Amino acid sequence: MNLWQAFKMAFKSIAMKKTRSFLTMLGIIIGVASVVIMVSVVQASNEQTMEYLRAQGDNKIDVSAFSYTGVDVGQKLYDYCLALSDLIDGITPNSQLNETLTLRYGSKTINVNDWSGGNYDWTKAITIFLGSEQYGVCNNYTLAGGREMSYLDIEKENAVCVLGAGAKEQLFDYTDPVGESITINGQPFLVVGWYESKSVTNWPEWDNIIVIPYTFNRSMNRNGTIDSYTVKAKDAEATTQVMTLLSAFLDGLIPMGPDGYRPDGYVYVQSNNSWSQEQEAANLMQSLVLGAIAGISLLVGGIGIMNIMLVTVTERTREIGIRKAIGAERASIITQFLIEAAVICSIGGIIGIGIGYIGTMIAGKLIMPGLGKILMPNAVITIGAFLFSVVLGVIFGMYPAVKASGLQPVAALRAE
Repeated sequence: MNLWQAFKMAFKSIAMKKTRSFLTMLGIIIGVASVVIMVSVVQASNEQTMEYLRAQGDNKIDVSAFSYTGVDVGQKLYDYCLALSDLIDGITPNSQLNETLTLRYGSKTINVNDWSGGNYDWTKAITIFLGSEQYGVCNNYTLAGGREMSYLDIEKENAVCVLGAGAKEQLFDYTDPVGESITINGQPFLVVGWYESKSVTNWPEWDNIIVIPYTFNRSMNRNGTIDSYTVKAKDAEATTQVMTLLSAFLDGLIPMGPDGYRPDGYVYVQSNNSWSQEQEAANLMQSLVLGAIAGISLLVGGIGIMNIMLVTVTERTREIGIRKAIGAERASIITQFLIEAAVICSIGGIIGIGIGYIGTMIAGKLIMPGLGKILMPNAVITIGAFLFSVVLGVIFGMYPAVKASGLQPVAALRAE
C-alpha cells in the first residue's frame, strides 16, 4: 500500500464515523484553540507594556530625592551630573503642575487638572511639566519643529514652552505652533518647539504634555517641592555606573540612619533598563506557563486519540488479518494507523486554528478595546500548535499501530 492509498483509507474511515471522529478531535480542537488564543492575547498585552517602556527610552534613570534639612538637592544633583558629562547626556526635573489651571489659545480653553464634574476625559487631559533644557533628551522626545528650551530660558525664567504632539493638536490643530503664544492662568508663554508623537497605544498622556522652565515652580506651583528627576546615561554600561555613583552621592547628602531609614529625607534611584529586563523575563515566563497549561489539553486530546485508535484496531482485526495473510508487512500496517491518527489530529488542529483566530479577535476587542487594531494570532505560535497536535497524533497512535501490526493472521481472521 502506498501513502496515497493510506491517506484515502484514513479519510474514508473518518468519514464513515463522523460523530465519533469529531468527538475524538475535540480535545485537539480545544487544545490548539486555547494555545492560540491565550498565548496571542498575553503576547499582545505584554507587547503593549514593552512599547510603553521603549517609549521612555533606554538608559534612563529615575531619581527621587529630598532633604528635610534644607539642602538644595536639585542644584547639587545638577552640578554633580554636569561633572559626569562623559557618562551622562542630560538631567532634568520631572515634576508637574498639580494646581487647577486654565490653558488658552485664541478661542480655545482647556482646564488642566480639573477633575470636577463627570465629563473628565483622560485621553485628552494635558499635563504641564517643569523641566530643564534637556527634558526632551532625557525623556526620549524628538523635536518635530522649533527648538528645545535653552539654558538661558531656564536661568532667566523666560516664559517659553515646548508642546507634545497631543497638546499641539488640541490647541493648534494642524498649524505650526512655533512663534505663537498660549496663556497658562493668564501668564503668556511663547511656543518655541513641539515634539513628534510617541504613538504609544493606550498611553496618550505621553503626547498630551507642555513643558515649561522649572524655574517657574515658585510662581506657577506655589514653590512646591521638586523631588523628581530624570537622568539620561550615554549607554547601558554607563547606566549601571551612573546609578552606583548617584546612589553614593545622594547617600552622602542624605545619609542612612543606623536603623536603615533616612531621618533627614528620602532617596530613590531606579533605571528603566532593569524594568525592561524584568518585564521581558516575566513575559517569557508567563507565555511558557500559559502555553504549558493549554498544552495539557492537547495532551488529554492525544490520550483520546490513542483510546479511539485502540478501538479502531479491535473493530478492524479481521481486515488486518486478511491484509497480513496476503503478504502485508508490519511497516505497512503501522504506517496506515499512524497516518489515520495524524489525519485526525491535523483536521482537529486546522479547526482549532480557525476557532483560535476568531477567538483571538473577539478576545482582543473585549480585553484590549483600545488596541486600535484587530488582534491576530502569532504565526509562529499557530504553526507550532498545529505541528504539536500532529506530533501528538503520531506519538499516541504509535502503540495502537504497533499492536495492530503484531496481530497473528490466523488469530485475526478468527476474530468476530
